[in-house]
Amino acid sequence: MALLLSRLGALSHRHRLAVVLVWLVVLVGGGVGAATLAGTTSNTFSIPGQESTTALSLIERDFGAGGTGATARVVVQSPDGSPLTAGPNAAALTDLVADLAQLPGVVSASNPLDPAAPAVNADQTVAYSTVAYTEPVGGVTVEEQDALVAAVDSARATRLTVEIGGEALTEAVGVGGAGEAVGVVVALVILAITYGTLVTAGMNLLTAVIGVGVGIMGITIATGFLDLNSTTSALAGMLGLAVGIDYALFIISRYRQELRRGADVGTAVATAVGTAGSAVVTAGLTVVIALVGLAVVGIPFLTQMGIAAAGTIVVAVLVALTLVPAVLAFLGRRALPRKLRHAPAETGDAPARGRGFLAGWVTAVTRHRVVALLTAVVALGLVAVPFFSMRTTLVQALPEDSTQGRAEQLLAEGFGEGFNGPLTVLFQGAGAAEAAAGASGAIAGLTDVVVVTPPVPNADGTAALLTVVPESGPSTEATETLVADLRAQLAGVEGVDAYVTGSTAVSVDVSESLDAALPVYLVLVVGLALVLLVLVFRSLLVPLIGVLGFLLTIGASLGATTAVFQWGWLADAIGVPSTGPLLSLAPILVIGILFGLAMDYQIFLVSRMHEAHSHGTPALEAVRTGFRQAAPVVVAAALIMFSVFAGFFTGDEATIKTIAFALATGILVDAFVVRMVVVPAALALLGERAWWLPRWLRWLPRLDVEGSALEHRTAATAEPVGAGAR
Repeated sequence: MALLLSRLGALSHRHRLAVVLVWLVVLVGGGVGAATLAGTTSNTFSIPGQESTTALSLIERDFGAGGTGATARVVVQSPDGSPLTAGPNAAALTDLVADLAQLPGVVSASNPLDPAAPAVNADQTVAYSTVAYTEPVGGVTVEEQDALVAAVDSARATRLTVEIGGEALTEAVGVGGAGEAVGVVVALVILAITYGTLVTAGMNLLTAVIGVGVGIMGITIATGFLDLNSTTSALAGMLGLAVGIDYALFIISRYRQELRRGADVGTAVATAVGTAGSAVVTAGLTVVIALVGLAVVGIPFLTQMGIAAAGTIVVAVLVALTLVPAVLAFLGRRALPRKLRHAPAETGDAPARGRGFLAGWVTAVTRHRVVALLTAVVALGLVAVPFFSMRTTLVQALPEDSTQGRAEQLLAEGFGEGFNGPLTVLFQGAGAAEAAAGASGAIAGLTDVVVVTPPVPNADGTAALLTVVPESGPSTEATETLVADLRAQLAGVEGVDAYVTGSTAVSVDVSESLDAALPVYLVLVVGLALVLLVLVFRSLLVPLIGVLGFLLTIGASLGATTAVFQWGWLADAIGVPSTGPLLSLAPILVIGILFGLAMDYQIFLVSRMHEAHSHGTPALEAVRTGFRQAAPVVVAAALIMFSVFAGFFTGDEATIKTIAFALATGILVDAFVVRMVVVPAALALLGERAWWLPRWLRWLPRLDVEGSALEHRTAATAEPVGAGAR
């Protein structure tokens, strides 16, 4: 692989202008395609074939309900406890409903005072109007949203308390907000400090942005042909930007190292792509397999997210292997700081002998290896404790200071906590209405049930609906238990089919499926890590240490996320708007992404140790030598990834916010604790045994990540020349 990639680097160097032009054409073509072929995205998560999802389809078929238009729920509360059904309050409420019905994009606005369908609580102090839009969720325009807010502001002038709930104010998740921009600026600063030259830092960042731009445009084009979730682009952008910067960093750092050793520009480019490029391909392949592996869970929206993000990673790898060397060919020796461009060539071992903080760090860790290892493992174990109480849901907790959050609170105060998450029971078959009426009493007797509405039959009497209002809120354990109790109760109903659905039931079903898939997926990625690392390092104990370190990273990352987002620890200090169970898809996505990134650091760090050991350096000194050579680049890469993920954490979208926090925490833990404490301490403790491979496994293919074949070719080419000179 090293030889093939070095030829690719040399080709990119020779035809640098053509390579740059090709990427510019791809970028422009992607922009045109995204502008002309883009479709809409979805803001919902569901799994086909589950009871709740099947029931929603049947309800739409039999009752004509379940349209795709967004809705807003305008909630009104009287100012002083006076009734909303009489006097000035009633007049103001009637005027508000009339204004809502005339808003742009609105199909209808229900009247809570309509005797046929009242929507006022028993105390007559809280009411709500359901406003239906023609556009889907996330598709209501800014102008239509502004008109809705203006109508509500006018109603507040009458001293009514008015808030807006529902989906109409939901915006499609975007990429490129202020927080992301700050993260990119921080990454640029880190690159500038690492390189000592702003030109090289800017080139690194620019190539990464081109790669992520191409990836995002590809996903945008796909929305015109596929039903993708709105989170997909943001997730792919977050991951693609982070790895794009890092992959370019690894290749540029090796290129600069080769220049300082006296190589000419063409040779340095080819060597950098052949050596660091091999590690980039291996690391990128690991991330891609982990993301595509999400398909084994059998959940369509998760598969789509994984494949889209994997596609962005593939683009980032291609950019690193072709565009980066082409741009380096244009830069030449200007990739070095000015004072080093004409400095004498360094020997190959000079960087390894350098002193500094990291050199002192690895010396201390390997000297006090037992203490360092135990301290790190115990500390990460303590951080992972909250993970064992982690709960998941699809019902996103709304910020308490938002109008949506205040609307939910008003409804909970007026109608009860369970009003925000009612359950729908569908009876289907001959005699459905009678069966529903007969089951109502038993359902009303279940724990946590407040109200069971009378059955609503369809036109031909083949189906009937019951609405069950729980006492508890939609994301509570009590409501989840009620869903299970309802299904157990309905299993005994004869002659008809009975289904439990509604947004809360869908959330329960999706969460259960994802929770069940989590251990299976974890075993898959851990097994993949073992196989990959055995091939890379031709050792059993080194891969085992890497995998156990990955498990520590996952535990600490999800443990810290649970403590902050579920328990509420430090939530106010870091700007978490609301607390509650984690979003269902967050843990499995975090495991897949962190797996790939953790293996990146393992490969880049330990491969230099393996390279030193394979050249005859004793085991302990090989650990220190490899660490001193690779750790500065890994530190910069980890800080860049952290800044990018932290930038996405500042956004408003709950799914991305949770995942960004978990990834940012996981990166810090993996790079600075697992790879820089646990791994060198464990390898130093094992000594020569760390590189042991059983004889019966020595037939395994050798993945030349360090570029040994490239070194051998260079030596073989140089030897005859020297002989001829003599």
